[in-house]
Amino acid sequence: MPFPFEPMFPHLRRLALASALMACVPGAWASDVLLVGNKADASVWALDSTNGQELARLPVGTGPHEVVVASNGLLAAVGNYGAQGTANNSLSVIDWPSRTVVRTIDLGKDSRPHGIRFLPDSQRVVVTTEDSERLLIVDLAQGKVLDRIDVGGGKPHMVALSPGADRAYVTHVESGTLSVVDLLHKKKIADIPTGNGSEGIAVTPSGTQVWVSNREGNEVVIVDAKRLEVTDRIRTGLFPIRIAMTPDGKYALVTCAKSAELAVIDVAAKREIKRIGLAKEGEHYRETLLGAQALPIGAVVSPDGKRAYVAISGSDQVAVIDTASWTEKDRWKTGPEPDALAIVPQPES
Repeated sequence: MPFPFEPMFPHLRRLALASALMACVPGAWASDVLLVGNKADASVWALDSTNGQELARLPVGTGPHEVVVASNGLLAAVGNYGAQGTANNSLSVIDWPSRTVVRTIDLGKDSRPHGIRFLPDSQRVVVTTEDSERLLIVDLAQGKVLDRIDVGGGKPHMVALSPGADRAYVTHVESGTLSVVDLLHKKKIADIPTGNGSEGIAVTPSGTQVWVSNREGNEVVIVDAKRLEVTDRIRTGLFPIRIAMTPDGKYALVTCAKSAELAVIDVAAKREIKRIGLAKEGEHYRETLLGAQALPIGAVVSPDGKRAYVAISGSDQVAVIDTASWTEKDRWKTGPEPDALAIVPQPES
């Protein structure tokens, strides 16, 4: 059963109408747009997804760790996590066609927001908050938290949704577990041991499998979404930190932060078919939590499945991967310490 739909509030309806009208202006939105959250700059950059041209720079809160885009392409939400030693507790709401931050939502005591996903109505999001150990449901139009669901400790970090958005899956880095949350009844229904350092997460388009990367175990585990148990383990490079699925569900792309690689896994065969090196000889890398290195983190695949984009956090770049040959084709400049990536799709004509 899909997550129940609630009509838009008048403010958001007006915003959506204005945004839709702007999207019709010639040249206002010519191609898909890549949004890049720059952690050290408190900004989101918008890049043309075909050539990396900078389209806009948007100021957000400190430590923008995750960025997501609504299915209708009108809004983006940014989780402002904070800096080392200083927590943030806000979400920034971006209206893309007008290229403006239209709201900053204070989450109160629910600090260190991280994983975030839009619900199907393109108005509400779910977001993990590490300090309060919760999964929140936040209405972006009202600018307030609607529900707070306790998911337990162990550093709840990333979140993914089932295809119908009736369930949310939350990874816990320190406890090495995956929480399953019933969004209809707003309660946690299971905790599944997945492995050391469970962080990255993706759900297959069919919804039958949940893939989790264990950064300390250097592996990806596959969880059966019906039986709620681990069925397979696949070795990867060092410190696998994010997983992105291709739109057709054929491949899982895993960023391996310490070995600076992108692992390409055949989902049906459950085996790695390619390892793409992302460190460049002679490149100067910033000092990161893992040392001075390339540090690939965020990854996203274009809606047509032809390109993948990987944030190279240590060199302030995005690597562009051709998925037909699984080779790197380009590098684009970003702001300082890029992490989160998301795509604003071109409106259908």
